[in-house]
Amino acid sequence: MPTLGVNIDHIATIRQARRTVEPDPIAGAVLAELGGADGITVHLREDRRHIQERDVRLLRQIVRTHLNLEMAATDEMVAIALDIKPDYVTLVPERREEVTTEGGLDVAGQINRIGEVVDQLQSADIPVSLFIDAESAQIEASRTLQAKFIELHTGRYAEAKNETSRQQELDLLAAGCEQAIKAGLRINAGHGLTYWNVHPVACLPGMEELNIGHTIISRAVLVGMERAVQEMKLAMRGNQ
Repeated sequence: MPTLGVNIDHIATIRQARRTVEPDPIAGAVLAELGGADGITVHLREDRRHIQERDVRLLRQIVRTHLNLEMAATDEMVAIALDIKPDYVTLVPERREEVTTEGGLDVAGQINRIGEVVDQLQSADIPVSLFIDAESAQIEASRTLQAKFIELHTGRYAEAKNETSRQQELDLLAAGCEQAIKAGLRINAGHGLTYWNVHPVACLPGMEELNIGHTIISRAVLVGMERAVQEMKLAMRGNQ
């Protein structure tokens, strides 16, 4: 069964809505770990719409599991990552106008630039994960760049409107896992996963970690962070 990385971005989203000091994502990370989170994930975006650089620096000091920094492949973000040294970095696509990340990174189409960033980070002992769609060309490009991990984008699976299309998307994810395993890549997954759809993805062969945020924070607003994390770990095991 994979581990659970809890994305706490949306605690910061609530805070930034009023430009105040609460709720505190640092406290959220502590409670998530108390609830059984195996890692903490944050996305430091160019426009700083939720997580701030100060948050990442504080998290680096207090996170006791591991800290996964999601970021765009820009010079600014590489410099921050090299300074803060998260436990690993996930490179993601980023557009200012999007509400949330819309699809995987086009590694195959930007192989030189992505390769440069992967080399910079991994030369500094920061493992890199590439957030990609479960497509053969993207997995092969990730292998070529010798990234340590891929994170399969599960958005199309999560957004499927019926059981037939959901199964088709799950089959594509399974095929992606099979190719990645043969390529020597470690596998994470995330985006749009909820308490109700997570179990089949958790059961995919080779899956090491699921990074989940919005649904956990949504439930935490009502039942508390520790319980929300505990319930997600149960859901991953099929006990929801």
